[in-house]
Amino acid sequence: MAGKRPNKQKKSPPVPRPAASRASGGGGGDRLQQLERLIELMVSRDVVEVELEEAGARWRVRRNEPQTMTFAAPPTMAMPSLPMSHAAPATGHGAVPAGAPPEPQGEVFKSPMLGTFYRAGSPEAEPFTKVGDKVTADKTLCIIEAMKVMNEIKAEREFEILDILVKNGEPVEFGQPLFLIR
Repeated sequence: MAGKRPNKQKKSPPVPRPAASRASGGGGGDRLQQLERLIELMVSRDVVEVELEEAGARWRVRRNEPQTMTFAAPPTMAMPSLPMSHAAPATGHGAVPAGAPPEPQGEVFKSPMLGTFYRAGSPEAEPFTKVGDKVTADKTLCIIEAMKVMNEIKAEREFEILDILVKNGEPVEFGQPLFLIR
């Protein structure tokens, strides 16, 4: 007992050896079959690592941890409005209703990375910016969390925020519009 150390990984039960392998001491083909059977058992019982020692041979088999993949919803793009000289004629198809508000005009500030968009430094804090704010180049606009790292996104130049295009806590893609600016 003094030489053994406890292993906290799940272990599978011993792999039964074929009768021919027991009688002959095991050949190369039998060992390969045993290894294949061991791997099948590990997969079926969701075992990550197995260490086996017998007859002077030591085997250690470790499966890779499964990779988790997360998919974000595709980004929505705001369509820039056209000046009236280029607008489609009001023929009933695609015409804007008389009471509809005009599409806001401006430039788009895009996400520099993939992650989760946050308007404030913490849930109870005030948002970094709001619609109508005039910001300077060093002003923090939002935080994008990527791989458990909170990245402050700076304005990098002066502008006014016309609209915030993403909701707090939503996943964003690289290049996705975050703010409408002027």
